[in-house]
Amino acid sequence: MVSLQEQLLKAGLVDKNKVKKVNQDKSKQKKEERRTGTQSVDEARVAALDIQRKNAERAREMNAQRDEAATQKAIHAQIVQMVQKNRQNKGKGDIAYNFTHGTKIERIYVSAEVREHLVAGRLVIVCLGDTVELVPRVIADKIAERDASMVVRVNKSSTQVDEDDPYAAFQIPDDLMW
Repeated sequence: MVSLQEQLLKAGLVDKNKVKKVNQDKSKQKKEERRTGTQSVDEARVAALDIQRKNAERAREMNAQRDEAATQKAIHAQIVQMVQKNRQNKGKGDIAYNFTHGTKIERIYVSAEVREHLVAGRLVIVCLGDTVELVPRVIADKIAERDASMVVRVNKSSTQVDEDDPYAAFQIPDDLMW
């Protein structure tokens, strides 16, 4: 195989002095690069590495989002399972029990015994989508650890009275019917 320089020399397009000068310039440039430690940077290679790094970052973000969605789905499944295992009967009640869910006031009908448990805080209302279920306080606390927005009502049985309250001696019953 004949090099391009030899072919150009045979064709008469360049002379020997020109070829010699180009070779000397190349060797000087290589020596200079070795001495200073700087090499000519291949821009295409740098661009390819940059694109590869960006693609890897995007893939990591997508994996993180997918993992987060799977975690949320697993938590929701745990909550549904806890509610289904531990839901309490509302009773065949005719007593309306009002509670707030978000910005709305909702109503469920419960028996007198279940209403007393709700007022005392032994039972808690949990909303799963459109359905409303009653669960024991212990289960509601576990649900609240996972997703507090599903637990609608948690009565705190310990009521603290302010010492300076002039109406502290007058107790308001929780079972007032209007």
